Amino acid sequence: MNVHVTTGGSDTELHWHKSSHSGAEGGNCLEVATSPGTVHVRDSKQHTGPTLTLAPDAWAAFVAEAARD
Repeated sequence: MNVHVTTGGSDTELHWHKSSHSGAEGGNCLEVATSPGTVHVRDSKQHTGPTLTLAPDAWAAFVAEAARD
């Protein structure tokens, strides 16, 4: 897993994690960052693009469902 650190205009710093399986070409990959009580998800190719913010239980349910497929 690769880690990217992003800082915004505030003191909040997110450590973004991307699967090492995404390869150098980018591909279709998400990056995930966690903060207390929140999971942030974004497109790995668009670091300044929109971010989806989820509660940890919602993220866990999504990952469990994705693993079933």
